[in-house]
Amino acid sequence: MAFIRKNCGIKRILEVKNRRGKKNMNELKQLEAQRDDEIEIDLGEIFHLLLNKLWVIILCFIVGGVIAFSGTKLFLTPKYSASSMIYILTKTTSVTSLADIQMGSQLTADFEILATSRPVIEEVIEKLKLKYSYDELVAMIQTDNQSDTRILRFTVIDENAKEAKAIANELAEVTAERVAYVMSSDKPKIVEEAVVPKKASSPNTMKNTIMGALAVAFLAMGIIVIKYLVNDTVQNEDDIKKYLGLHMLAAIPTEKRESI
Repeated sequence: MAFIRKNCGIKRILEVKNRRGKKNMNELKQLEAQRDDEIEIDLGEIFHLLLNKLWVIILCFIVGGVIAFSGTKLFLTPKYSASSMIYILTKTTSVTSLADIQMGSQLTADFEILATSRPVIEEVIEKLKLKYSYDELVAMIQTDNQSDTRILRFTVIDENAKEAKAIANELAEVTAERVAYVMSSDKPKIVEEAVVPKKASSPNTMKNTIMGALAVAFLAMGIIVIKYLVNDTVQNEDDIKKYLGLHMLAAIPTEKRESI
């Protein structure tokens, strides 16, 4: 009999523990569901908050665009780019073979380095009587060779449009002469000469204006959301029920006294 009672007691203890475990699991599920509901409500409130402050966001968007546009026009110096191109030859033949094309493509990479070598750059500076140093002029030059071609493009970026054109053409001429001297071959032909650019290549006023407007607008949205999140002041009876879990018994209305 004692053995049976002991087993019954153990069974009751296990049943109580199981009930408590199920109760705790149910409470956890309820808390998670409540937390999810609160997150959804908070996101909805943030959306409505931004919607109510839409005029502020639009105003900041306009102000940011005006500031970016004005800053671009007043503080950023326009720069112009001019390009010239030369065609690399490995030998003089009436019919170009496949091996000749492949060799020319490989040598084009070497010619890119020759174009910005000190002898070439210093000769360009001397002929055009430029005030730039070697490093300054190299920083203004970009070389480009499209894959599977033997055409080398020189792009010069300068604050002076006419000077950019003159440097690009002189660079192509001097590079062609230097290539012929180093390779002991025929002088590469100039495919295209640079012309005076009519429009500035940088800065991009439209792009800067849009980016500035969006940046200020997003900043305003961030400030509005942060002020909302850090504000723990109880505003109405819904906040009391939501954050404190209490029901309001009564409310005292506020009235303005009429002046006698």
